Amino acid sequence: MPQLSLNGQSYFSDSPPDTPLLWVIREELQLTGTKYGCGMGLCGSCTVHMNGQPMRSCMVKLADVDENAVITTIEGLDPADSHPVQKAWIEKEVPQCGYCQSGQIMQAAALLAANPSPSREEIVQHMNGNLCRCATYSRIVDAVHRAAELMKEGSSHV
Repeated sequence: MPQLSLNGQSYFSDSPPDTPLLWVIREELQLTGTKYGCGMGLCGSCTVHMNGQPMRSCMVKLADVDENAVITTIEGLDPADSHPVQKAWIEKEVPQCGYCQSGQIMQAAALLAANPSPSREEIVQHMNGNLCRCATYSRIVDAVHRAAELMKEGSSHV
């Protein structure tokens, strides 16, 4: 029975080893912020952080999760307060339908953790592969820039 460190808590899973991490998160642990999109790692809706790196949870099998891996979902991004990316998303009114937003936010948070002052080109390159059917891409770029500003202003808990 594998043990998972997820959002700062330990969980045991009795799912089969070939179960995608996405299904363990959503179905077994009932954390439904991480979304199912394509099931092939192409859309980014299921993005979570594993050891700080953005990963497509639909492509990660439970057996492939290292016992020391630290997994963060949208629910654990900043449990005490809204993360600067979440604040910027609201301020810039990014979502339309909202379905892809948890994956977009997780991808953006990983970028800003690694590069607190990304250029427009770096944002576009890093966010490439996270699809938005509503095409709010310009607002996403604006929100990532705004989140970087918020982090510089000291409102970050990253």
